[in-house]
Amino acid sequence: MAVGTYIGEIARGVFPGGTLIDEPPWEHAQALTRTRKLVEDKETTAIFEAAFEHDGVRTRVDILERDGNRWHIHEVKSSSSVKPEHVTDLTIQVHVLLGSGIDVASAGIMHVNKHYVRGEEGLNWQQYFARTDLSDELNETFVDVPDEISNHFDILNRDAAPDIEMTSSCKGCDYWGLCSADKPEHWVEALPNLSPRKWGELAALNIEDIRDIPDDFPLTKTQDRMRQVLINGETYVSSGLWKSLKGLGPPAAYLDFETMAPAIPLYIGTHPYQKIPFQWSLHQLDAFGNLFHNEFLAIGDDDPRRSFSEGLISVLEGSNEPILVYSSFERTTLNDMIKLFPDLKVGLLSIVDRLKDLLPIVRGHIYHKDFRGKFSIKNVAPALAPHVDYSELEGVADGLAASTAFERIAYGKLGKGESVPELRASLLKYCKLDTLAMVEVHRALMTSDWENDEFYHLTDYIDEKEKTKQTLKRGLLAFLNYVEKIEYEKLSKSE
Repeated sequence: MAVGTYIGEIARGVFPGGTLIDEPPWEHAQALTRTRKLVEDKETTAIFEAAFEHDGVRTRVDILERDGNRWHIHEVKSSSSVKPEHVTDLTIQVHVLLGSGIDVASAGIMHVNKHYVRGEEGLNWQQYFARTDLSDELNETFVDVPDEISNHFDILNRDAAPDIEMTSSCKGCDYWGLCSADKPEHWVEALPNLSPRKWGELAALNIEDIRDIPDDFPLTKTQDRMRQVLINGETYVSSGLWKSLKGLGPPAAYLDFETMAPAIPLYIGTHPYQKIPFQWSLHQLDAFGNLFHNEFLAIGDDDPRRSFSEGLISVLEGSNEPILVYSSFERTTLNDMIKLFPDLKVGLLSIVDRLKDLLPIVRGHIYHKDFRGKFSIKNVAPALAPHVDYSELEGVADGLAASTAFERIAYGKLGKGESVPELRASLLKYCKLDTLAMVEVHRALMTSDWENDEFYHLTDYIDEKEKTKQTLKRGLLAFLNYVEKIEYEKLSKSE
């Protein structure tokens, strides 16, 4: 069940004695009849999913609460604050209800209270929800509603969809895929951090393909790097790549975390949407090319943060190799754990001090056409190491899917056909692949035969300190040994 739907059902419990209009959308006439009867019945205290229609517009009100002969509209949202689109939604509802003869006393958003903290006594739904009255804001926009409705019906009655140029504001729309289907393979939308203003300027020049952008058009360094790679077909590698890899090993460790942010706090002392780490994967590559793996995945029946932290400390204590990550997220999470568990500060700080982020190195020193404007590990790893294949993952294939999968385990609300063992297996496989992908990206940066291959001729650096040369050479040899071991394992399995 979607979070929004679940929270909407929970919100009804705050209004005991209410009646649910459970007719589906295609039984709208029946829903209207039931709603009308309940409104007329003075014994009705609240109506859930009340149905109304006016000016050709149909609406269902999440919660309609009686106040004598007047009614309060409560639109339930799973967000922790009011958003602009909520005001628009509510304005339409008020228009329809007033047109249906309902005396509206107030209209507001019933949303999650981000300051609520779960106590030892369990969840308190009265405190969990907050209500923001938007009656005053609605008065300012209400006058425009009839014209807006008329405009929408005018569009709906056309034989063809409006010819509107796509912009960055279209992102997130349900029709994004439909509207962008005829765009070129290298559409300007893929340019990293392209501002709405720059997108508009390109549209004014009738430029949709990145390769058609003229040399004198102002782009950022990263955007222009992408343009050049697509034009000449050659992977970009900066002359400073080798310097950026100094101090990263191997020997090295590769670490990735998974967290959830449940709308409904699961554990004592936590609040809605608080990030809770529940899983880590750690690969370690030694100087001889041997790769080892450790992992942690919480059970879900209690707060996992302490066991998450203690397990990581236990695995990494006694080692001193750099720990490679692929964002600042792991550092932020560990610092949060330090604040939460002062007694673990020394062990956790020793990990934080060893963290090295690969993402800025990749973003600043290399670009491959198959990155497609994105620098996530899921774009970078398959481009630099094609045998890394995220498409083989089933069930859990990204961070959001991992988060929601563990939430279902922790809540005890599995989907149809799901089982805890299968979900756990998918979570372990996904997180393990993320750290293995980091190993492969690191290896590709050090061992691939790029056009700019001076980095790999380490003995040529006569102007560099001998220590630096030897460190990089040891790391390169470790990766070469690692590759040999993989090939040997493949050969042994085939025999």
